[in-house]
Amino acid sequence: QYTSGSTGDPKGVVLSHANLLANVRAMGAVMEASSADIFVSWLPLYHDMGLIGAWLGCLHFGAPLYAMSPLSFLVRPESWLWAMHRFRATLSASPNFGFEFCLNKTDDADLEGLDLSSLRMVANGAEPVSVQTLRRFIERFEHHGFKPGAMAPVYGLAENTVGLAFPPPGRSPIIDRVDRAALTGRGAAVPAGPDNPKPLEIVACGHPLPGHEVRIVDGAGYELGERQEGRLEFRGPSATSGYFENDAKTRELFRDGWLDSGDRAYVASGDVYITGRVKDIIIRAGRHIYPQEIEEAVAGIPGVRKGGVVVFGATDRSTGTERVVVVAETRETDEPARAELQKRAYEVATDIAGTPPDDMVLAPPRAVPKTSSGKIRRSAAKELYESGTIGAPQRSLWWQVLRLSFAGAGPQLKRLRRLLADVLYAGWWWTVVACSFFLAWLAVMLLPRLGWRWAAARTIARAALALAGVTITASGIEHIPRRNAILAFNHSSYMDALVLAAVLPGEPAFVAKKELAGQVFAGPFLRRLDIPFVERHDVTGSLSDAESLTKIARQERILVFFPEGTFTRRPGLSAFHLGAFKIAVDANLPALPGTIRGTRSMLRGDQWFPRWTPVTIEIGAAIAPSGTDFAAVLRLRDAVREAILARCGEPDLGEMVKPTPPEAGA
Repeated sequence: QYTSGSTGDPKGVVLSHANLLANVRAMGAVMEASSADIFVSWLPLYHDMGLIGAWLGCLHFGAPLYAMSPLSFLVRPESWLWAMHRFRATLSASPNFGFEFCLNKTDDADLEGLDLSSLRMVANGAEPVSVQTLRRFIERFEHHGFKPGAMAPVYGLAENTVGLAFPPPGRSPIIDRVDRAALTGRGAAVPAGPDNPKPLEIVACGHPLPGHEVRIVDGAGYELGERQEGRLEFRGPSATSGYFENDAKTRELFRDGWLDSGDRAYVASGDVYITGRVKDIIIRAGRHIYPQEIEEAVAGIPGVRKGGVVVFGATDRSTGTERVVVVAETRETDEPARAELQKRAYEVATDIAGTPPDDMVLAPPRAVPKTSSGKIRRSAAKELYESGTIGAPQRSLWWQVLRLSFAGAGPQLKRLRRLLADVLYAGWWWTVVACSFFLAWLAVMLLPRLGWRWAAARTIARAALALAGVTITASGIEHIPRRNAILAFNHSSYMDALVLAAVLPGEPAFVAKKELAGQVFAGPFLRRLDIPFVERHDVTGSLSDAESLTKIARQERILVFFPEGTFTRRPGLSAFHLGAFKIAVDANLPALPGTIRGTRSMLRGDQWFPRWTPVTIEIGAAIAPSGTDFAAVLRLRDAVREAILARCGEPDLGEMVKPTPPEAGA
């Protein structure tokens, strides 16, 4: 399938039957699709959301699909709404402009008696999702039975077949209010305070589909942490193998097994937030200007055609600076009225961007180029502007250019300094960790008493974290008894054990996988700390290990478990194994839920470039077993997991993460 060409020439995306099936199944799993669903669609079948998402999706799940003519929708948007009413649709989808059509081109009289209460999910994707559109659509159509939780902002791209990130069914849209200066200036999505006069509002597009992964990387390709904006990369079974007969673009698409989306984004609490296309974002005086926000605001001015505004950056070849150009379609021909319209557009754009645009062009209707699916083609609009087809460029004054040049030099140097600081910090971090492990290994191997060994390991761990600049905030430590209890923590990173070793009192017994016992350095080190090992792959061995752990639990040590068994790079809390909770029930021991936050951003799975981030550890109140049977084991597991999920700040993945068995003969 071909890309829409919103940022350049369309490219043929090579997709296999396996890619199609993987994407349809993954989307269906998140949507909880079944043959009981009814899909109503106005989307054209040459659009991936219409063909793959609606048509092939319904074919796969055996759900009825009512497909209407796109032209019927464009002429009478209410026909889509009435089709969903008539056929009692449960599912549907549309790009953002489709919802705008329903808002702006339907009269209340045409909607009398409309009932949309049967809808449980309507995907809003295929183009940037507008916060104002979401709010207005929900507010207007709630009176017609439309549930806020049915509106589902989603994210996808042709290179991943269709979908990549979906929200859970029934969740109302999440809108993140972030500090505008922090995001545009240094790429930090800092939550805006209630007194912030001009926050930037960005819609959450959900979590990556099952089996798919996303990551956010900086300009050097290093992965960024939570709430840090960068380039979004992805991988998974739906991803393309490349572009049709275009080796150059295919090479640009891939990096270390990941695919470049061409979008800038950040991740918070497992949700993906898209901030704009890499090629579309304008860098002016070192600040990022997001065209979509200006386009939406200017389009709201009376006299300007909605969907007929485009904002782009045009390079001034004489100075090398990037000029901000706004092109707005209008039917207005009266010169005084056009001058007033232009003045108002300047004011709106300046208010949002913090700096006035260099040129404001009022163009006739249909002057702004769009793709076949209705997306604005900013690159094509830029070419038309630079060729003089849309309007003659208005050159900036020399002193404005000079001022912008000097203003932009500082932020660019700051970015370079940040990148250098990140690399130096990573080198220092690994030096500290390596030296600390060596010192801890020597101390543990040489000290004769277990208490001394743990005291030395704790002191060295605290010193290492302090030298790495990691601040740890711990609460609830007073809940931990000296004996006869188990601790259960969420597992996010290799760093979890280190931060817990620095915080937990006494001589905690971390339950470790048996593979570590055979390692040259880790094996002896952990045995000297009296760490119990468990077998994860052999059932007989696992039962024997459970008996020995139960004996330890009845003695004077606190058992520490990671019930997820292992961790993944994907944010979220996986399902819990039962072992820890069976031991707690058998020994009649309370279980304390523990939550670790920050270590995933510090050192994510499958990557070795550390990031500075604060860490929070919270120990909850003890939960006692409610019986001695298997049902009591399940109840204890669920209660502990619910307590951790409420505090970990990550989504509920629900799925069980199974460790990879060792190779035969290994």
